[in-house]
Amino acid sequence: MAFGLRKRGPSNFQRAADGSMTLIEHVRELRNRLFKASLAILVGFGFGIWLAGPVLNVLKRPYCDLPQAQTTNGACDFVQLGPADLFLLNLKIGLWVGLILAAPIWLYQLWAFIAPGLHRHERRYAYVFTGLAAPLFAAGAVLAYFVTSKGLEFLLDISGSEINTTLDITRYVSFITNLILLFGVAFEFPLLVLMLNFVGIASAKRLLGWWRVAVFVFFAFSAVVTPTPDPFGMTALAICLCALYFAAVGVAFLNDRRRGRGKEVYAGLADDEVSPLEFDREPVEAGERVDAAAPIAAPEPIAAPTPIDRRYDDMT
Repeated sequence: MAFGLRKRGPSNFQRAADGSMTLIEHVRELRNRLFKASLAILVGFGFGIWLAGPVLNVLKRPYCDLPQAQTTNGACDFVQLGPADLFLLNLKIGLWVGLILAAPIWLYQLWAFIAPGLHRHERRYAYVFTGLAAPLFAAGAVLAYFVTSKGLEFLLDISGSEINTTLDITRYVSFITNLILLFGVAFEFPLLVLMLNFVGIASAKRLLGWWRVAVFVFFAFSAVVTPTPDPFGMTALAICLCALYFAAVGVAFLNDRRRGRGKEVYAGLADDEVSPLEFDREPVEAGERVDAAAPIAAPEPIAAPTPIDRRYDDMT
């Protein structure tokens, strides 16, 4: 019974937050969390190998659904340039699937190691941004999947019917996965805009003033990262990024209103403009008269010291 009532000591999270953990304990905690994250990824990799075939069929669908890719027997054909290309491709797909399946575990391990060094409000913001990052990345991946089918249709129409096109399976999968990754990362840009506003670096009014530059950057970025030369994919990505940017600016306006920003006396003034001083000037009354101090009496003279007779013996 006494053992059940014994108080437990502070947890590792509390000790890391108050700074009582030593450097060696931090290293050991990092080792343990990396081991747990690696074990979760390894288990997810096992499931990913099992799901590699269905995932590969989903990745091949944008090309196989095109009429230009259909062969005489009604199927789409791919080639592999090396004997182990398809095997290595299945391992690569399994690793990506394993990372996605084990993401809740390894992200938690990473967060549990970093969170003690953050303040309470910083942890709250991290929860919100992490909750928004996953659906935004998924939306970018879906858009990339849709753009890939349209882009391949455009490219195959250019090649013409007199040219038979057979794609390398490894290069094709790398093409579509890189496009999904680029679109997913691009859709995280509104979170950066919100972060600048929430930490107080840029107000919503300033962010709205940058809309011309933002639109130009979005179209230039879309033209560079979109691998197909057709304007459809570039325009679709740029329009989505612009819509997300203006949505983030709208959230920034709500955040500024909640915090009362923009109500200062210098709101609406340029950086080199002097803010007005709003106060009523009152006349200053004359102060009370201060009498002159009494003169200080001269000190009494100091008497000269009594001379001391010095007698010297005659030198013989």
